Amino acid sequence: MNDETAVVVEGLTRRFGDFVAVDNISLSIRKGEVFGFLGPNGAGKSTTIKMLCGLLLPSEGKGLVGGFDIMRQSEEIKKHIGYMSQKFSLYEDLTVEENINFFSGIYSVPAPKDLERKEWVISMAGLDERRKAITGTLPGGFKQRLALGCAIIHEPPILFLDEPTSGVDPISRRNFWRLIYDISQGGTTVFVTTHYMDEADYCDRLALIYRGKLIAEGSPNELKRKYMKRSVIEIEADNPVGALDVLEKGGVEAAIFGSLIHATVESFETAAEDIRGLLGQAGINVKNIAQIEPSLEDVFVTLIETA
Repeated sequence: MNDETAVVVEGLTRRFGDFVAVDNISLSIRKGEVFGFLGPNGAGKSTTIKMLCGLLLPSEGKGLVGGFDIMRQSEEIKKHIGYMSQKFSLYEDLTVEENINFFSGIYSVPAPKDLERKEWVISMAGLDERRKAITGTLPGGFKQRLALGCAIIHEPPILFLDEPTSGVDPISRRNFWRLIYDISQGGTTVFVTTHYMDEADYCDRLALIYRGKLIAEGSPNELKRKYMKRSVIEIEADNPVGALDVLEKGGVEAAIFGSLIHATVESFETAAEDIRGLLGQAGINVKNIAQIEPSLEDVFVTLIETA
């Protein structure tokens, strides 16, 4: 680990009996970057983040978080990180101010900075008019920002966020990512797990995890260039579920994206004609076929199909 590295792990593994939740993961995270850890539910994201935060001992492997050993110095790690768990971590029966006071005490924020940091949390979360409100009565977006503020009230150099945008509306998600970006611009390293593929483009670098294994790592653009050698076609058709079934039976790699279908093909020109023919023979009307820039969700689907 060098002066530019915030987190480094090698061979990180966690078993629960015969089940391997995290399987031989190695990664390195630079100081000040937003590092995304993406994968579906049950892929091993939360187990990994708990090991990095000193909340769960690895079965095998080694690593450093902020220069502290994950096997031997878990208490030191906890003092030097911020952690926002997947489940809402604040006390819902306390007021906003009482929650902030509690976390300020837990993290031993020194007296000269205590009031300044508390007011910063109130301001950042947009809760100046609601500081006396019971936390449980707040809308989801306000709870989310309050939880973030409490996680970094002690100004930790590394922040771990486990599915921080789960269960909030799209506008709150976008606003939350703006806060994450602002925090990283101040020099804080941010490690964030998510199963929302569209959030990956907010990250400087990311790793994709599937069934406990890392299957890809790099910047969003690097992943698209490296793993999407073929073309991606977007298909708008009547009965997309039926159309997907027809395409899969015809040997076309495809997946549903909302009301549209994305197909991965060798050649757009050749495949577009073949797809129109397949769907036409099945009596399915094709409204539009176009070649598109691959998304990270396209990358992930392609990778898991070959994993």
